[in-house]
Amino acid sequence: MATEQPNLPSSVPSWVVVNTHAHREHVAIDNLARQGFESYCPMVRRRRSHARRITTVARPLFPSYLFVRIHPELGRWRPILSTLGVRTLVRFGDQLGVLDHRFIEELRKREEDGFIVRPAEPYQVGQRVKLHGGPFDGIVARIISLQDKDRIVVLMDLLQQSVRAQVSVDQVQPG
Repeated sequence: MATEQPNLPSSVPSWVVVNTHAHREHVAIDNLARQGFESYCPMVRRRRSHARRITTVARPLFPSYLFVRIHPELGRWRPILSTLGVRTLVRFGDQLGVLDHRFIEELRKREEDGFIVRPAEPYQVGQRVKLHGGPFDGIVARIISLQDKDRIVVLMDLLQQSVRAQVSVDQVQPG
């Protein structure tokens, strides 16, 4: 993700990676903006279940990290270290870890309504898949639910009974 600081002309701003305090990305963004820094914290939608209710909430794509655009050779990045909400900058020794601006551009291209959109799922509810690896190797099942964190719920026939199981997408293949 980050590389050592290249020799960039002063007209080309770079993006540095800022490590924030836990759940304080918004505090760091507000305080960095007051100091004139442009920051970017890519957000994703996550499903949250609480008290039998499922809601969708905004969460950072990279928890406790955000990106700040600076001119590294101008030395104006040091105030970032004392900004409320910021823990530290990602560095390699004394050199700042900088990102190529194309990385940020590619992230922004994947946004819809301010949220990063995941690529289309390779599997769909109702699709038949074949399990591989583990005790259910070779069994054909039907997907009944797609879960977060690359997990799916399948329905398979075992001993003439329908059995639900939650498996990793690594354990299935189209079948």
